[in-house]
Amino acid sequence: MKVIFIKDVKGKGNAGDIKEVSDGYAKNYLIKNNLAVPVTNTSMNRLNEEKKAKAKKEEEEIKKNEKIKKELENKTLIFKVKTSDQNKIFGSISSKQISSELSKLGYEIDKKNIVLESPLSNLGTHIVKVNLHKKVVLNLKIELIKE
Repeated sequence: MKVIFIKDVKGKGNAGDIKEVSDGYAKNYLIKNNLAVPVTNTSMNRLNEEKKAKAKKEEEEIKKNEKIKKELENKTLIFKVKTSDQNKIFGSISSKQISSELSKLGYEIDKKNIVLESPLSNLGTHIVKVNLHKKVVLNLKIELIKE
């Protein structure tokens, strides 16, 4: 029996996949537990509509993140840090601090999307990669200056 998976089923298929499975497995487990539906004209039409809606939403998300990228590309975040006599910074700047600074500017970017390859613990300008979307990556300038 051919079914369309509604939800991800480990080892069998992901949501939106169309697979051939045994009749008993389909009827007694997948359909009964609302994990899949049988392939019919109606279910195929619904699947196609959902894919179109998902693609449209994805496109809007990319456009929104491209706009954010353009706005932040030319900006530099400045952090005033305490230093020792030899200009060594006490501590380092974390992705949480960068996320907090961006939210003060009106950009809600999760700290998990900010990639720090090494701790920001030296004075000067640093480039930090920010994953706004899987297709949109921003190289953000961060400058550390003496307090």
